[in-house]
Amino acid sequence: ELERIPEKVKEALKSDELIQEIAAKYKDAPNCLYLGRGYNFPVALEGALKLKEISYIHAEGYPAAEMKHGPIALIDEQMPVVVIATKKGHYEKVVSNIQEIKSRKGKIIGIVTKGDEEVRDLADYVIEVPETIESLTPLLTTIPLQLLSYHIAVLLGKNVDQPRNLAKSVTVE
Repeated sequence: ELERIPEKVKEALKSDELIQEIAAKYKDAPNCLYLGRGYNFPVALEGALKLKEISYIHAEGYPAAEMKHGPIALIDEQMPVVVIATKKGHYEKVVSNIQEIKSRKGKIIGIVTKGDEEVRDLADYVIEVPETIESLTPLLTTIPLQLLSYHIAVLLGKNVDQPRNLAKSVTVE
């Protein structure tokens, strides 16, 4: 499966036009929440980090399993929530999280396995990634999150090559 990842990355990149449309829609959002479970929780953290560091929009990554412990209080019709909901691991629990977000009028951007209809019916936007084994999903789910941050930052006129206040140096002791 690892040998098929490069072709799957190329397939995931085909969503760029849709991601540009999503970026245009949410570029002025003051806050954004990213949710993921299992292998995709660190991807949610990275997605939020990238949005913060290049667009200067407040974003938080949070484990989907802990959504009821704080972030759910912030969800409203103004807040986009990016949910990584691949058909692996705890899929049904993530769908339940999406239903809760929807009931609070949150704007849902789902990162899903290609062909997923359940999340498509709930989300405002769905970005598909090819199916792979669970441990490799982060290699694919990271792509749309990085592109979303990039396009939002460009639309806002930010210099994505030199983000402000970001130290990219390594200190050697």
